[in-house]
Amino acid sequence: MKIKPLGKNVLVKMKKQEQKTESGIVLPETASDERPQIGEVKAVGESEKIKVKVGDDIIFAKYSGTEVKIDKDEYLILKSEDILAVVEK
Repeated sequence: MKIKPLGKNVLVKMKKQEQKTESGIVLPETASDERPQIGEVKAVGESEKIKVKVGDDIIFAKYSGTEVKIDKDEYLILKSEDILAVVEK
């Protein structure tokens, strides 16, 4: 299935983040109730005001967006205003 966001919306695939304790123990994803705030842009709407492109890693506002599940993968549809930063590689 292919999703094309409308207007100023962006489709983002959330990235899993490893969490470590101070002593170096890696915590499993299920140990935290918080969802990640970093994701990769998979599609963008037609608005000229969107400053990100497909493939960008972004940081977005906590608890923003609408979760959707496509072919067993989890995505978020975000408003462009909820994007806080682009992660430079």
